[in-house]
Amino acid sequence: MPQAEPLVRDDPSSAIRPRDENTAPIRFAEFVALIAALMAVGALGIDTMLPAFPQFGRDLHATAGDLPLIIVTFSTGFGIAQIIHGPLADRFGRRPVLIGALAWYVVMNLLCALAGSLELLLVARVFAGLGIAATRVVTIALIRDCYSGRAMARVSSLAVMTFMIFPIIAPSIGEMILKFGSWRLIFNMVAIVSAMIAAWFILRMPETLAPENRVPLEWNRLVANWRFTLNDRQSVGYAAAVIGLQGALFGYITSIQPIVSTVFHRPDELGLVFALCAGLMMCGNLLNSRIVMWLGMRRISHGAMLVLILAASTSLLIEHFGLETLWLFVAMQAVTMMCFGLAASNCSAMAMANMGAIAGTASSLQGFVITTGGAVIGGLIGRSFNGTTTPLHIGFLTAGIVALALAAIVERGRLFRPT
Repeated sequence: MPQAEPLVRDDPSSAIRPRDENTAPIRFAEFVALIAALMAVGALGIDTMLPAFPQFGRDLHATAGDLPLIIVTFSTGFGIAQIIHGPLADRFGRRPVLIGALAWYVVMNLLCALAGSLELLLVARVFAGLGIAATRVVTIALIRDCYSGRAMARVSSLAVMTFMIFPIIAPSIGEMILKFGSWRLIFNMVAIVSAMIAAWFILRMPETLAPENRVPLEWNRLVANWRFTLNDRQSVGYAAAVIGLQGALFGYITSIQPIVSTVFHRPDELGLVFALCAGLMMCGNLLNSRIVMWLGMRRISHGAMLVLILAASTSLLIEHFGLETLWLFVAMQAVTMMCFGLAASNCSAMAMANMGAIAGTASSLQGFVITTGGAVIGGLIGRSFNGTTTPLHIGFLTAGIVALALAAIVERGRLFRPT
């Protein structure tokens, strides 16, 4: 089936022209720190909640199966809104979209803190996710506006590495806050931090999108670009692989608190467990940045999928024979997290390989389906918790098998070939 050409401007390779290298409107170190902080606000909205799950259940009369919805609803809103924020940022500029989104996020977190029922909390969480999704889309656009080539890759790598620190420490931050108050104080803290980051952005970051580079909001243009994205074999196949991998990750996030507390009876170790596993995922991303030019994206991602399948299968056998301890579970999950980092990052890059002319629109659409689909799968895994680690291991095993099968389809059976 022939692919429709994307409806883009006369010079599609530079839909938004990047500046010369190293010409951000603020100092390089501050620019990287601000980008990382903007990216981290969403992580604070997820990971700081994990230690408060028992309080949510007690105060809001929620069952163990209901608690993952606190994460899933936020992630669903986050995924859905990405498809909206991208075109808005290209039409109206980066500042108004991001400032409005951060203000909305502050209000929704304050509403979460006031929620008297699980239903109101979940509704507010959906709308919080809808707002903060702008940070994922607009930060990518900000980097693209200010840097090009190797400088852009350097900024992106440094920002992501800095951002990865927040998911590691966020549960510990949540635990510390609970020593001084209830789960409501966590939402208030997220609102305060978000307001501070918004003030930093307002005061220091000028608009980076030149008026001549703004893209009109035209329905025909959007539909044509979406159609082009969905007609590309590599875009669809590797994005679908990331959906499964992302779903397994969300399943881990929604399951880790009851696993540590109920299965291993070590609730005080949640922060350490989360930090160790997230730390290995960060190491996977760092390793990938060092070896991808040597081995190529296909070899790394396909190999990581195989190791993920092996690790998940081994974990299932260990659990089945009653040999699983907390630290053996952590060791196996750390391997799984590293494989996730290697596979997901490269699959995401390969999904965008043919989308250079419509990178913003394609990224928004892929982000929408990946985050939303991953949230749904993760919610199913979380709600399947049965007092054992089996549902989580099955989730990772299934994700690895499906991702590898999709990669084989995309590559027409030629796995591990050079990029």
